Amino acid sequence: MNGESEQGGISHKAVDLFVAGAIMALASLVMYDSQRIGAKWAFDGPQAGYFPFYVGLIMFMASLVTFSLALVSKKSRRVFVDSARFRSVLAIFVPSAVYIGGIYLLGIYVASTIFLSFFMRVHGGYRVQTIAPVALGVPAFLFILFEKWFLVPLPKGPVEALFGY
Repeated sequence: MNGESEQGGISHKAVDLFVAGAIMALASLVMYDSQRIGAKWAFDGPQAGYFPFYVGLIMFMASLVTFSLALVSKKSRRVFVDSARFRSVLAIFVPSAVYIGGIYLLGIYVASTIFLSFFMRVHGGYRVQTIAPVALGVPAFLFILFEKWFLVPLPKGPVEALFGY
């Protein structure tokens, strides 16, 4: 293992460029929205967007330096993460991202049931007899805990609406 790009995988340069670009995009959004709400010094002090604008500007400039250095870096051929390890990360990240979207569409309790079932089966190798009580019981317990005892409403979907929640 010599760390060269012949192994296959994602290079340091690609990761540096992606992260710096993403932070520059976020900083640009912060600066744009800060301008929208007012980022100047008013007669009575700073407007609401004054400090966020300059924080965004500092983030943008730091990321621009990182992006520029990554472009000319000699470590560009070194592998940051090989393909096998990246697939392992994606095996957790993608279902987690789908789960987050599922919360919006189905509510947290149904999405959690699906999420727990998936992980127990695919990554744990459990049988349905073990999965069903856990995947149904944990969200049911959390429903009682948050909705009934703590009176904290969590995102609900169409299934909960069928039961009047």
